[in-house]
Amino acid sequence: MIRITGTIGTWPVDLNIELQASDWAHLQAAVQNTPPLADAAPREAPGHTPTARPAPNDALWQNALALVKGSGQISGPELFEQLEALAGSPAAGKRLLVRLRHCEQVRVQSGGDAPLYTWLGDFGLHP
Repeated sequence: MIRITGTIGTWPVDLNIELQASDWAHLQAAVQNTPPLADAAPREAPGHTPTARPAPNDALWQNALALVKGSGQISGPELFEQLEALAGSPAAGKRLLVRLRHCEQVRVQSGGDAPLYTWLGDFGLHP
């Protein structure tokens, strides 16, 4: 069993992973046949096609910020609906919503049935 503990942001993480003996053998064989990494960059699984991650200042991100800024304050479900339309898919809209949760220009507050996203200002934006 492997136990992973720590935090992601302010959220505590306590994860237990149980592997069968055959899983451990497979993992050991895979690790022994892998050359050491030259850097700390994560490696992709064989056959995995990497997806492009948006740059911090890309147009889609700027438009997501503009949605919150233009509204001043907007509910999570309404914002998600707009982000989904902007990004073209629910998954991309959800990624933008998560980025907004961690953005220093946006404050997220618990509000009744749904979180409220509030624009705080342009401080901290890098040109």
